[in-house]
Amino acid sequence: MRLPLRIVLALLMAAVVAGCGFQLRGSNSNLPYKTLYIALPETADVRIWLQRYIGATGQTKIVDSAKDAEAVFQQLQDSRIKTILSVNAQGRVTEYRLQLNYRFRLVDAKGRELVAPNEINLSRDITYSDSNILAKDLEEGLLWRDMNNDLVNQIVRRLSLIKPKNPDLDEDDD
Repeated sequence: MRLPLRIVLALLMAAVVAGCGFQLRGSNSNLPYKTLYIALPETADVRIWLQRYIGATGQTKIVDSAKDAEAVFQQLQDSRIKTILSVNAQGRVTEYRLQLNYRFRLVDAKGRELVAPNEINLSRDITYSDSNILAKDLEEGLLWRDMNNDLVNQIVRRLSLIKPKNPDLDEDDD
């Protein structure tokens, strides 16, 4: 029995992809902390998304008290700015730029810094039309939501990649 060329090529490609270590990007975050407290209000979008993302991995547990946590996530800055990017000949706005600037750090239960302050800056451009106000408001909301998702992805990736400081060694140096 002879296999068609397509099947042989598909099997060969699957073997090559599997052999090279290819892995889809997922929510696999290997945070170096067993417990984490997120020092943000319960209803904050960033807190909700972080809890979902970190909780999905099952390796790091989100706790309700900073005293019980090995690491405490602290927000230092969260600014969201909408600026005019361009106007038409009549002086009406045709484009806006949405900017999200976010700073955070990680400390231990005693307040000693584990991860130095990190800054994430995101921006999106959006066209605007007076005739489609409702649609453009919905589009703007979707862009802010997309930026939040991107922000949380970057936070989790950075927390996974950054090697935390050992605060006990810092105390010995003083």
